[in-house]
Amino acid sequence: MDRRLRSLVAAMATATGVVVALGLPAQAGPSVGAAAEAPQAATAAPAVASAAILAAMQRDLNLTAEQARQRVVREYAAALTEAKLSKQLGAAFGGAWLNADASALIVGVTDLSQADLVRASGAQPQLVARSQRSLDALKARLDASAAGISRSISGWYVDVRANDIVVLAKPATAGVAHAFVARAGVDARMVRVVESTESPRPLYDVRGGDAFYMGGGRCSIGFSVNGGFVTAGHCGTAGTATSGYNQVAQGTFQASSFPGNDYAWVAVNANWTPVGVVNNYNGGVVGVAGSTEAAVGASICRSGSTTGWHCGSIQAKNQTVNYPQGTVNGLTRTNVCAEPGDSGGSWLSGSQAQGVTSGGSGNCTSGGTTYYQPVNEILSAYGRTLITDGSPPPPPPPTGCSGYEFTLTGSLSGTGASQYQPDGSYYYSSLSGTHRACLDGPSGVDFDLYLQKWNGFGWSTVASALSPYPDETLSYSGTAGYYRYRVYSYSGSGAYTLGFTNP
Repeated sequence: MDRRLRSLVAAMATATGVVVALGLPAQAGPSVGAAAEAPQAATAAPAVASAAILAAMQRDLNLTAEQARQRVVREYAAALTEAKLSKQLGAAFGGAWLNADASALIVGVTDLSQADLVRASGAQPQLVARSQRSLDALKARLDASAAGISRSISGWYVDVRANDIVVLAKPATAGVAHAFVARAGVDARMVRVVESTESPRPLYDVRGGDAFYMGGGRCSIGFSVNGGFVTAGHCGTAGTATSGYNQVAQGTFQASSFPGNDYAWVAVNANWTPVGVVNNYNGGVVGVAGSTEAAVGASICRSGSTTGWHCGSIQAKNQTVNYPQGTVNGLTRTNVCAEPGDSGGSWLSGSQAQGVTSGGSGNCTSGGTTYYQPVNEILSAYGRTLITDGSPPPPPPPTGCSGYEFTLTGSLSGTGASQYQPDGSYYYSSLSGTHRACLDGPSGVDFDLYLQKWNGFGWSTVASALSPYPDETLSYSGTAGYYRYRVYSYSGSGAYTLGFTNP
């Protein structure tokens, strides 16, 4: 360890009575408290959401500007963690969801021996009876039995929080729903029938981004892609000609799927240039940085020409909705309101594209439920590439960690291994300011870096760098307190160098 760092750690141990080898500061030490500054974005995180998204989140989620910004950062990190854990846990993965204020990602596990792996990723494990795979398989049986289904059933979905399947039925029609479940060959113990007044229908008159017209109808652009844009499938069929918001000839539907799915893509002519932004109907645009899928419980915002910007949260994924025209599978359920004139439009979580409006029930006076078709499925189905707003990509991974105040070395033994630095302990920063770190790992591995802060009761991750590379950098602006770095192997083994500078 660097001589100055040794002196700093020794002085801290002397002042607080802490034995450094324990790796945890005593709770009686200097208070860092619950009011410590919240996490800032690591360099691997996306750009903070646009002002329009943040303003709408403040209004609809009752957040301050800083709380909205912090939530976007946390939710993006949670999305990356969920994607990693779903692969690592395999058949033991029981779904994932954020708690009410998005401060914690909870991950269901069917095997408690996997709990430490979840904790090591900064998430909270919860023992569940059924895996995500088994629940999805049960829902697929319901999907396969949807032909001729009664209009009294409005849809069904996997509820990851409750670890079961929910079937929505109109009041006093639960018997019809139970009969549907039995006909599908699904164990009734795995299903909850919930009475609901929902009457979902496609929102044909919707405009989430700029309006476009087809014959006597009007819909909205979802997101720009190479060659054109994606939108809702119920807006048109292959060969349908479109004109833009200004009634200038625009393009032609190349493919469309509805019901079953609710997506389509339109190729535009030379008069139109797709750009990676969404009209916010408040005199500006919202930039689209990517399409990382947000977790259940994450905040989500929608733009529509009838009701403008509205935000809420994701309630469930992979819901089947029973429209009058037939069932649509794989939709995402939200508690965001929408009204006719809002269909086909853009959904974003932070700066990340999520989907295009399909349909819903209710309104923006009394509230409602709205569904969107996930955008990544649309891109995959049609081989399209999302157009982003041209923000510079994250810097390439570093090739060495020179120029930092402290330099330490270590070695990870294999996938899932981790070490805490400095030297299995922690350091104390007496000033507010920026903590910077650089991790240099061997070629061919995927090492990740976490910065953790003592909150008076335990260690909390305040910043992370989670690229698929061996090398990482992060930066965090924080208050005085105890800190440590966690070096984690997502895959591979070998020696690494950690450089860091603290206030």
